[in-house]
Amino acid sequence: MSTLFIVPTPIGNLEDFTLRAIRVLKEADFILAEDTRTSKKLLDHYEISNQLVSHHIHNEHKTVESVVERLQHVTSAALISDAGTPAISDPGFLLIRACYEAGINVTCLPGPNAIIPAIVGSGIPCDRFIFEGFLPHKKGRQTKWKELALEKRSIVLYESPHRLVKCLTEIRTFLGEDREVCVAREISKLHEEFKRGLVTEVLTHFEAKKVKGEIVIVIAPPAK
Repeated sequence: MSTLFIVPTPIGNLEDFTLRAIRVLKEADFILAEDTRTSKKLLDHYEISNQLVSHHIHNEHKTVESVVERLQHVTSAALISDAGTPAISDPGFLLIRACYEAGINVTCLPGPNAIIPAIVGSGIPCDRFIFEGFLPHKKGRQTKWKELALEKRSIVLYESPHRLVKCLTEIRTFLGEDREVCVAREISKLHEEFKRGLVTEVLTHFEAKKVKGEIVIVIAPPAK
């Protein structure tokens, strides 16, 4: 039976790649990649020369059927994203579901992701939390914030650099200026930053600087 391996890739530091992940990629008949140019740099670093096949958010709906058919004629294939674990705010869910429906094995390797180091390193309660990924950009955004204002657990969000200040402003508006937050930026990279405090303080910090890179926002539960 063929197997699709879900392989997490480093979110920054290349040393965060497991020995098992490297072996699986070297043995796979082909590798599905979100951006083949980005993935080739990583694979070249580890001397992995298997065939790369494009599988991204813009073609996922169209290519799932053909990928599943191809998987039925090989021993194994691997799915990777640009960074982190596939299917978490990245392509992968549709293919994984289709593989199960077609009787193809699916094995997900443990490995890098931004969610866990962000909430663990934030100092914000991490025993119970919800992950919301990227909030809607426009339609439904206010409604989502009103829902989150009622949430009693810690909240983890992804956000882009150019919307960070807007997001922190919305946290202050909908959740209150006394809510604690932590912005984790560029996790495991050279310019890693964890900025923690009341949302007003963190907002002031980021209003005064231009930020780049991947961002995770951790929001503490409301004070009791």
